[in-house]
Amino acid sequence: MSHASEFSNRPAAAGKEVRWPTGRRPVLLVLIDAEEEFDWSRGFDRSATGTTAIRQLLEAQGLFDSLGVKATYVVTHPVAADPDSAGVMREIASANGVTIGAHLHPWVTPPFDEQVSINNSYPGNLDGALEREKLRCVCQALIENVGVQPRVYQAGRYGFGPSTATTLEELGFSVDFSPAPPFDYRAHGGPNFSHHGADPRWIGNAGTLLSVPITGAYVGFIQERAHALYQLATHRGVKWARLPAILSRLGAVDRLRLSPEGFELSDMRRLTRVLLGRGVGVFTLSFHAPSLLPGCTPYVQDSAERAQFLARLRAYLEYFLGEVGGESITPLELRDRLLVAQSPMVGAPARVTGRAN
Repeated sequence: MSHASEFSNRPAAAGKEVRWPTGRRPVLLVLIDAEEEFDWSRGFDRSATGTTAIRQLLEAQGLFDSLGVKATYVVTHPVAADPDSAGVMREIASANGVTIGAHLHPWVTPPFDEQVSINNSYPGNLDGALEREKLRCVCQALIENVGVQPRVYQAGRYGFGPSTATTLEELGFSVDFSPAPPFDYRAHGGPNFSHHGADPRWIGNAGTLLSVPITGAYVGFIQERAHALYQLATHRGVKWARLPAILSRLGAVDRLRLSPEGFELSDMRRLTRVLLGRGVGVFTLSFHAPSLLPGCTPYVQDSAERAQFLARLRAYLEYFLGEVGGESITPLELRDRLLVAQSPMVGAPARVTGRAN
């Protein structure tokens, strides 16, 4: 049983936007998908559960430590269940400011009651009870093998669905990183974030769950119909014309994400400047752990590209913390600060204190 996600097709139901207080230093959250390796060009495979790349996170964490960056790792079931990769995550979890969260890839997470398909690769498309049980299994593996109770979540493939918020509330989560504006995944049955803003939102039945988008946006002098124009430019029938590159060079429209995967340092800096100009103060930089092992993702194919990847990551962090004057914080710190900024408020969400795991 499945159903299409409606999370961002109905903005009024997606919660109340939260604006970062004017005059406050912008903040950066760094989110790493600590997931198994699989061939991104092929179909989903339940047996693709290798976790060799996870050890590469130790070098990335060393970089974060050197810069005072507080990183968040959202961990899939294969990583949490494998003794070697779980051991790496335990070591990382002991570092200052690290948050360990949950990441749900349905096709490699028990119970295996659904058919493996593109549609079912988005966890929000599953029957609500099955989505909940799979996420409970991820949580249990993290508790038993990594020693943390996750409070932060990101849906695999950004697949937030109609039952996801309720499930997160029931399992004790406080922050969700599933929205991925301005991307639209409806072509394969996924959610549509094309009109989702860059600011966090309070969501859920009680309005206590903080939804923080992966930072991305359309930039350029065309804004009113940016998504429609970009869809037209990327249609497979006109792929030969390379219209997105032309639109980008003209400064008309560009679809950017705050990530070293597939984006240059200049792209990330440009996106940051544009969003700062729009009053955005909360930024999320994200990437996948397998990109640190050459050959595991399309973004890093050899040692030279890996070195460039890490150089982009370091340069952007130095830019945000230096030139921008920003600050690195944890997801739960962000939640607490937003609560303070909006208080006094009757019925305000409860603060979450203690270790940010």
